[in-house]
Amino acid sequence: MSNVNPYSPAEAGMPAAFADESARASFIRRTYTHLFGAIVALVAIEAVIFAVVPQAKMVQLVQSVTPWTWLIALGAFMVVSWIARSWATTGASPGKQYAGLGLYVVAEALLLCPLLFVAIVYVDPRTPLLAAMITLIVFAGLTAFVFFTGADFAGWGRYLALGGIAALGAIVVGAIMGFSLGLWFSVAMVALASGYILYDTSNVLHHYRTDQHVAAALALFASVVLLFWYVLRILMAFADE
Repeated sequence: MSNVNPYSPAEAGMPAAFADESARASFIRRTYTHLFGAIVALVAIEAVIFAVVPQAKMVQLVQSVTPWTWLIALGAFMVVSWIARSWATTGASPGKQYAGLGLYVVAEALLLCPLLFVAIVYVDPRTPLLAAMITLIVFAGLTAFVFFTGADFAGWGRYLALGGIAALGAIVVGAIMGFSLGLWFSVAMVALASGYILYDTSNVLHHYRTDQHVAAALALFASVVLLFWYVLRILMAFADE
């Protein structure tokens, strides 16, 4: 265990790229440890939901989803996401940062649950596991690329934001007009999520401060779950065909 205190005056507030090697290594290790913990927590929450909620209730929930309820759920998730990210990134106390990460994990678990239920019950119980394996392989490859090359994708931020806004607009229009966005939209979202992973990983190497491991883990977690969501949708689309 590192003896570096990330909240000491010597280390807090310093970008990881300019910190000494031990502080930088400690920051990166803490970031990915928290990312792993967030993923484990997500899986645990989903397991509890599936164990506690009767299947009949889950079927009723899935069947009750309409375009408008989906938009309301998505809007609520965006509000919660904004709150969670602000808690994690504004230099608040460590407790508030962890509360932000925990809030985001719970929100993701609730949003993801109906899709997982449909995949497991109506498609194939192995589909989410396959999607998780593909997500892990893609994430590992993108992470390795950034770490080995040292590339800085900070300049991608504005383009990724525009892509996210365009995707959100397409989702809203599709829900209102009542049409499916289809396979190619999911493929485009996988590309967007991959771009976010490159962007977030390069920020870990070059731009986050050494006391921002919780915020860095939250950003990576959001991108990983986004990637998993659309990989799962692609697999479900192929299974339907």
